[in-house]
This record gives sequence, structure tokens and C-alpha cells, in this order.
Amino acid sequence: MSENTVDRIVAHAYPWDVLGDPCFVERARELGIREIALAASYHSTRAATPLHPQHKVVDAHHAALYRPLRPGAWDGLKIAARTAAWGGSEDAFGDAARILNDAGIDVHAWIVLSHSTIVGHAHPDATVVNCFGDRYPYALSPGHPDIVAYARTLAGEAVRGVDLRGVSIEAAGQLGFAHVGPHEKTDGAYPGVGDSLMSISCTARELAAWGEHGVDADKIVAKLRDGVDALSDGTLLPGASITDVLSSEEADAVLAVRHADSDTLRREVLAAVRAESSEVHITLHGHPDPWKTGPSPALTANARGEVDAVLVSAWPGTAETVAVVEKTRALVGENVAVGAYVSVLPPKKLDEVGAHVAATVAAGANELHLYHLGLVNRPQLDALGSIIAQYSS
Repeated sequence: MSENTVDRIVAHAYPWDVLGDPCFVERARELGIREIALAASYHSTRAATPLHPQHKVVDAHHAALYRPLRPGAWDGLKIAARTAAWGGSEDAFGDAARILNDAGIDVHAWIVLSHSTIVGHAHPDATVVNCFGDRYPYALSPGHPDIVAYARTLAGEAVRGVDLRGVSIEAAGQLGFAHVGPHEKTDGAYPGVGDSLMSISCTARELAAWGEHGVDADKIVAKLRDGVDALSDGTLLPGASITDVLSSEEADAVLAVRHADSDTLRREVLAAVRAESSEVHITLHGHPDPWKTGPSPALTANARGEVDAVLVSAWPGTAETVAVVEKTRALVGENVAVGAYVSVLPPKKLDEVGAHVAATVAAGANELHLYHLGLVNRPQLDALGSIIAQYSS
């Protein structure tokens, strides 16, 4: 990798951005876009479509696979994907991908794995549960055998029969306490270390697995509860660390089980993808903090050797997000690409985007992933174009 160079630029879009808009391809070409990460499976969202001629808002009110559900693929599984009518067609991802491929634009299948509230509500036993017994229905438990089977099938069906340049795998691990849900009323309730404590999943399966590492699982649960309560009454400060609540042996056991679950989920998903598309470029959404949960969960020690690129969220234009890019580069070495996931959407100021992108590239990003072709208005689209013009080879 050459210093301060960008080898790949990928823009993101939804199928409904492409379908029904005869000008989408033209806009993309005018910007110089050669690759698009197109959502094949995605969580619920309410998406603006400012430049679309037929609609201005799409209410994608539950997670869905934007491919037809083949009975032969899902029969016998306890958990199956849901489809949706709002994608634009019965095979929204496949149809949109064909339009882009016909226009000479390479497609990456953007696949979201462990984030589905509709599945979580239907199968609560397969979701994350915190130390107080509260379940997070949006967070599918990545180590649950039925979720592994669901994710494996979801990924294989997402890419089946579609000409792809790559896949972009989001939520290949555990989601935690933080969730941008409808009318969220939890922001700041458990700051700092509290998010980590409230994100430790305490299902019976995980407690048993902790015990196999030689620690007392019931004591861990009690310590987690005490830690959260201490944070709430002010005797534990937000800047504390996990090991101020758990012993190092207990913390290691929790992390070992969580990372093993992520490894299993990722390997099953990648095997399913490669069985359908053996030469695709594998991008994994990830984070260098070993305790990180969410759509970009912690990179495990094994992950870096199994993917072509790690995509790091750098949406806020802050020094902290630049530092995350730098840490990721140090973690994965020079043989794995690091993508900076950058946005031109509010609260980002358009006149500050260029400097932020340059900082992420200087920190070690050699791919740029641009968010988001369908959500932007014309000035924001022009800002994306400026980034592409600056870094296109």
C-alpha cells in the first residue's frame, strides 16, 4: 500500500434508490462512481430519497432480505428471513444489481446479519440479554445455533445468482445496548463503561461457556449488576474500565466467548458467500476496540486473516474517528485494506468533509466508502463527487 493513496472508492445505496429512477445510473456515472455497495439485506429504517422521481420517503419498517425467499433454502430452519414490498420489486436487490452491472458499475452485496427486531420479537430466546435479564429484541445472539443457520442462509441467498464484485458484511457479531431505535430514550443513561457493562450478553448458553473458562458465571452476573448500579448512583465513574468491575480472568472469559461466537458466525457466513461467489472481495465492518458491539463489532484476532478489507465507521468528523482508523491500520497490518466509512449527511458540515476524509487517508485508510447515494440531496451529492474527484486514480 502506498502512503496516503486510495485504492478503492465504494458508494452505498439501497435497491429502492436504483429501481424506478432512470437517472440514478447517470448521476452515479457523472460522479465517477465505479463500485456500489447495494443493500441485499438490511435492518428497519425510514429513508429519505430526495432525488428519486417517484417517492421522497421509504418506510422500511422491518428488517428484510431483498431477494425472493426460496422454500428449498429456508425449509427446516427455525428462523427464516422476511421479505418486504417496499424494495421496488420482488427481487429488489437482484434487479437493482443487474441495472448497475449493465451500466458498468460493480456491485458489492451489503448484508446486515445480527440486527433484526422482527426476528428478535418472534424468537426472543435467540436474542441478547443483559445482566438484569432485559432482552434486546433488535440484537440477535450471534452464537445461538439458530442465528448462525439464519445468517448463513441469509448471506448465501443474498448473493445467489448475482454478478458481484464483493460483499460488505455488517453486524457480524454482537449488537449491544446502544441502538438507534424509534424514539430512543436511553441515550446517556449508562455512559462510558456503562455501555460495555450493559452490552455483555448473559444468556444461559454464554454463562455455561464462561464456566468452561474456569470462572464463576453467577459471580460475573452479580458483579455486572453491581457495576451498573454503582454507575447509576455515582460511585463508579464513566471513565472506569471493565476490570474495575470484573477481574482480568473474568473479563478475558467474557471476551473469549464473545469473540469465538463472532468467529463462528463470520466463518459460516463467508463460507456460504464463497460457495456462491468464490472470487468476491470481502469487506467486514469492524472496530479495533475488543469490547466494541454494534453494526461494526470488535475485530477478533482471527478476523484480519479471513477478509480483504475492514470498514471502519468514520462518520463523525472528529479526531476520535481518525484515531480509530489509525488503530485499525496498526491492528490489521499492511496486507488488509482499511476502509473509512464517511458521510456527508448532517450533522456533518459540507465544508469540513474534505479535511476529514484527508485525515482518515493520512491515518491509513486506503479505501473510501461513501454514505449515501440515495439519502443525499443535490449539494450533498456534489460533496460526494468532490471526494471522488480528489481520490480517483
